[in-house]
Amino acid sequence: MQSLVKFLPTPLVDNSVRGAVRQIATRVLLAGLLLIASTAWMDAQQPLSLADADLRGSTIFEQSAATGMVLVVVRDREVMMKSYGETSPGSGVKPNSDSLIRLCSISKVFAGELLVELANEGKVGLTDPLQRFAPPKRIVPKGAGGTPITLRDLATHTGGLPREVGSYPAKTPHFTFPDRTYRWAWLPKQRLISRPGTAALYSNVGFDLLGDALASAANETYAQLLEERIVRPLGLHDTTLTPSNDQCARLLRGTGDEGPCTDTQASGASEGVYATAADMARVLQYLLLIPGATAQVSPAIDVYLQPSQLKSVQGLSHAGDPSGIGLGWIQLGDPDGPSALMEKTGGGAGFETYVALSLKRQAGIFLAVTKGKGRAQVNLFREANNLLAVLADVPPLPPKVYPVRAVRKRRSRVHRPAPAPAQ
Repeated sequence: MQSLVKFLPTPLVDNSVRGAVRQIATRVLLAGLLLIASTAWMDAQQPLSLADADLRGSTIFEQSAATGMVLVVVRDREVMMKSYGETSPGSGVKPNSDSLIRLCSISKVFAGELLVELANEGKVGLTDPLQRFAPPKRIVPKGAGGTPITLRDLATHTGGLPREVGSYPAKTPHFTFPDRTYRWAWLPKQRLISRPGTAALYSNVGFDLLGDALASAANETYAQLLEERIVRPLGLHDTTLTPSNDQCARLLRGTGDEGPCTDTQASGASEGVYATAADMARVLQYLLLIPGATAQVSPAIDVYLQPSQLKSVQGLSHAGDPSGIGLGWIQLGDPDGPSALMEKTGGGAGFETYVALSLKRQAGIFLAVTKGKGRAQVNLFREANNLLAVLADVPPLPPKVYPVRAVRKRRSRVHRPAPAPAQ
């Protein structure tokens, strides 16, 4: 407003003119703000059509620098599966609903589902110590005061374990290391980073140990558990840890050599699951309790821990600031507001994957891209959240808050003359 006054001829600038200019500028500003607010409100009141969702998906792909992308949307009884780009660089072949995808860390939501199913049957308890399921003569380390690692700690990344057991050995195929024998030989030698249940630190090895415990409790392999309790009941055709030659021929590939399509049972609970868009559509319908889909037998999608209860939270905020921690799931947004969602990110082996659910609106989204040339111009997780918001007819989540780190002032070095040589 001051800038408007500054350029008026000096003789005309008296108090009345200044006041009038201020009023005009204020009205213009308020009108602009009201227009923005009303536009946002109108957008929030007009759910996006699936055809428009496809157009937005195309825009996301164009800005992602990816080789290929698949997008799955479920809203009530509506289902959309769309694909963009190529199955591999230069193939000229468009992906489809049967193209094989590495789910990467989205695999963890299946482990959380299996944990609750076995808990409902009394075969495990969320507060059972991991030690109960350890191989003979293997001692699970404890935290301060003798606090044990529980299955719930593993599923909420609060077991005090590191992200990985270490770096992959050279030329090891993705998601095939460490196997059960290796991690149980590694675990007894570890000193926990934090007392179990007091701090969250994203841990892949923690979820694989959880998978080992579930397999031990059920007296079968984790792959068998996945097949019997998730794949078959939901009618999933290509969700597996042991892909066939036919399935591997359908695996999407990005730029660079990401190694062979192979058995990934070693990391089945943390990262190893393969699936397709068609299968993920069924999974979304199941998780959203869509009428006609296979009924859930357990509340696996729930918040089991509040970040405010913990000393620190690390590695869980890729898609936004967590407002709750579930069994493999992360909650974003105010749980009492309409925009709250549950999500899980994934990445590795040339893929970036994401699943997000608006449980109150029975809307969900799954997105997977393969690595391409160039640099992405969008944050895929944020764009997926925004797309889900308009599909669910709710306001978008606020942007992620990045902590501001204090900049240390470097001390200026004072030049001091060298001492005079001794006489």
